[in-house]
Amino acid sequence: MKLSTYKSKIPKNIYKEIEKRGFAELRPCQTKSINAGVFDDKNLLVCTPTASGKTLVAELAFLNAILHDKGKAVYVVPLRALASEKYKTFKKDYPNIKIAISSGDIDSADSYLERYDLIITTSEKFDSLIRHKAGWIHQVKTVIIDEIHLLNDPGRGPTLEVLITILRSTLKNLQLIGLSATIGNPEELSEWLDAKLVLDDWRPVRLDKGVYLGGEVEFR
Repeated sequence: MKLSTYKSKIPKNIYKEIEKRGFAELRPCQTKSINAGVFDDKNLLVCTPTASGKTLVAELAFLNAILHDKGKAVYVVPLRALASEKYKTFKKDYPNIKIAISSGDIDSADSYLERYDLIITTSEKFDSLIRHKAGWIHQVKTVIIDEIHLLNDPGRGPTLEVLITILRSTLKNLQLIGLSATIGNPEELSEWLDAKLVLDDWRPVRLDKGVYLGGEVEFR
């Protein structure tokens, strides 16, 4: 779908940012997320295949929080390496937005984050920041949780679940955006998050399934 088709549904300053990035087309999960209310501060659970465009949905959400709602956004990832990767990418793509990364010492409140609009962090670090009563937390408008299916992970799941629960009870007008390529119970999770469910099976490269036997592959 052409980006211009959704011009009336995208805030003007955000449209300019996306257009500047060179986007002329929107993928199915992106148009579905716009229609589901990403710019109306609705909670969304986006469950679509790898490389289907979920990251741009997250970008639309944090741009809306920062440029339109004049608040902060937090991007939560499971690994420090992924936090570093997202930080470098977003710094390059959005040079006019103040972006910080916080994924180190979990015994620090990192008060310097007060000066930034987008904060990229891990669930463990974000949990620590909340428990240290970081003063800027109440300025957070949108939280994006990447790989939200890790709620089922025995190691990281409990921390992530507690984090989401604390956020929802502390920040009454919070917008939550959950992203996942692999989740077994999206309806149940979206109900728990009070989120609109965005499902789509579009992927940029077709995926074929087959069985290999005796040197040959038989595709279904």
